[in-house]
Amino acid sequence: MAAIISSPAIVSTDPYAGSRKRGFAERILPAPMDGGFRMEGYWVWCGSVIRGSDGLYHMFASRWSKELPMFTGYILGSEIVRAVSKSVTGPYHFQERVLPSGLPSAWDGRMAHNPSIHRFGDTYLLFYIGSTYTGERQIPSDNDQTPQTAECYGGICIGLATAQSPYGPWQTSPDPILRPRPGKWDGSIVTNPAPCIRSDGRVLLYYRSNTPDGLRIGVAGAETFRGPYYRLHDEPVLRFPSGDFVEDPFVWWNGESYEMVAKDMKGGITGEVHAGAHFLSPDGLHWEPARPAKAYSRRIWFDDGKIVTLGCLERPQVFCDDSGQPVCLFAAAANGPGGFYNASETWNIAIPLAIS
Repeated sequence: MAAIISSPAIVSTDPYAGSRKRGFAERILPAPMDGGFRMEGYWVWCGSVIRGSDGLYHMFASRWSKELPMFTGYILGSEIVRAVSKSVTGPYHFQERVLPSGLPSAWDGRMAHNPSIHRFGDTYLLFYIGSTYTGERQIPSDNDQTPQTAECYGGICIGLATAQSPYGPWQTSPDPILRPRPGKWDGSIVTNPAPCIRSDGRVLLYYRSNTPDGLRIGVAGAETFRGPYYRLHDEPVLRFPSGDFVEDPFVWWNGESYEMVAKDMKGGITGEVHAGAHFLSPDGLHWEPARPAKAYSRRIWFDDGKIVTLGCLERPQVFCDDSGQPVCLFAAAANGPGGFYNASETWNIAIPLAIS
């Protein structure tokens, strides 16, 4: 018999080979109609989930009273609450209010928003944005900014609260972990915190700022979650020659590279306005669109067979299992024809993902 000669193993030089095996959008499964998190009488937004040592799934979400308008109302009235479920997709049930403290003198005393919950070792890490304002709260309209909303929005910074349990108690810092840089591209605001906690404890902290040319994404870092946090790149980390831009990033490490999903503001990246865009990076600083670049659509398939195009679908948060596999996509959802001003209901939707 002729000898069998084994051919050499083929080694891929593509740093994203593992991520290209199956596109993110191809893993989307029908969303449970009764899943996610809603609250009667409240606008609900920004759901981020972690599994506790008790085996339950804890969602940290933003809410504000429907006595306030949907859009400008969050600036003065948003607070972070905790809800719980036995299943990752929910339904989630309200448990308690977490932030803000209610102290007008604290930098984050009267508004907390954009929660993103993580864990390192035995410590739970709740990243968020916060601010405060002076005087009795004045209810704004959706279309008119008031001196009070301008004061509060202009004071927004990124903070971190820590606890040894998702039940708290939560320890906050007297100072933000990341502020705007006057005179720089991110001098107006830092918001939409998207931390990626590495296995060695170092942190990549992505954030959004507003520029005259559109929204931009920057990145800061720290040797430990306690900080200090410093910019890893002086300029934005995502630039598109076409003039496109994104917001609401969420970043995770897949074992081979970094992945990001974000809201495609103009539709030039994904082909759909406000759909989810998918990006890959070998180092967290240099990013390129995945192939395909579309992570998800606002057109949602539910488990009862209905297909609905949502007015809003944003603030994506990816829940990974203990092996690091994404198993559920959470996002802030709204009804209506589109746009914050046209929504009458908002909730956090839970969309299961097939295992890659």
